[in-house]
Amino acid sequence: MKNIKLLELGNKIRLERMKRDISQEKLAEMANLSIRTISDIERGITDIRYTNLLQIAEAFNLSLSELLNFKL
Repeated sequence: MKNIKLLELGNKIRLERMKRDISQEKLAEMANLSIRTISDIERGITDIRYTNLLQIAEAFNLSLSELLNFKL
């Protein structure tokens, strides 16, 4: 069963990626993560590691607090 908070975080990352017109492949490259990791995070099926969050925030040129701000 998927954790609703992981789904919310994955959706936030997906929306941010789409807003910037970046593919999953490009985000994976920018964040130094695998495409599968990005896909799993966006679908909320993996418990995201803190270091992965930092890498994604950095790829978006955001602070971690900005990335985790859920006011959509």
